[in-house]
Amino acid sequence: MLDSPPSWAAARLAYALDTSRDQQRAALGLYLPVGYPTRELSLDALHLMAQSADILELGIPHQSPMDGPVIQRAATQALESGFRMDDVFAAATELTASTTVALTAMSYWDPIREYGPVAFARRFAAAGGGAVLVPDLPDADAWSWQRTAHQEGLYTIALVPAHASAQHLAALGTQTSGMVYAPATAGRTGTRRPLSRHLPRLVDRLRTATGLPVAVGIGLTTPARAAKASAYADVVVVGTAVIRCMQTQPHRPALAAADASRDFAAAIRHARQPATPHAAV
Repeated sequence: MLDSPPSWAAARLAYALDTSRDQQRAALGLYLPVGYPTRELSLDALHLMAQSADILELGIPHQSPMDGPVIQRAATQALESGFRMDDVFAAATELTASTTVALTAMSYWDPIREYGPVAFARRFAAAGGGAVLVPDLPDADAWSWQRTAHQEGLYTIALVPAHASAQHLAALGTQTSGMVYAPATAGRTGTRRPLSRHLPRLVDRLRTATGLPVAVGIGLTTPARAAKASAYADVVVVGTAVIRCMQTQPHRPALAAADASRDFAAAIRHARQPATPHAAV
């Protein structure tokens, strides 16, 4: 496992995980593309979502076949509304100043590569970001990016394939820090397929292999699904369900995001876990 980066921002993630563990529940992570549906409404929504979330995952809009249609439409709208990378740093700065929520970023590699990995890591950490998930990080760039992020005090979160080999799991200790991310279902974000029956075993294998808390996302499209996953995951991450509510209520998108966030938070609170220790950050 990588050494913990000496970052006050990364410490927020550890605090969020410690707090949820003490309350015998999973932490709630909520995802939203920055700039959706507009720069101003995005910030309004994120501030309201922070009232229910332990972790906010700031999405960097980009068109990727890995995303489902709901997130693709949101990313497209954010880009058409004039999204710039500076909006991510501005949002992080504002949220850090006004909330105690932990901040992470989810970005595909191309936007970071085009902006400049060193500049991105430095500015996101300075704005209050604690970790970055890059689901399509190329092997050729992995070591350089992990070193850069670590030097700036950022955790680097790995997304693990649903059917990861034993060799892959064994290598995770040098590839991820802060926490590790597992898909709840196979396929793209927003899928309505049943949760994988192998998910509890995968979570256990990841904890053993990395010694880190395990986040579960992709396919947690209802509060009931999130509550089910929270019985064994340290973090449940919800994105499509919140965005879908915003898309169906375009006259009040920020309030719709707040409503959905509260529903997921309530479901997780009521699905309390057994009093067993989570992995340490």
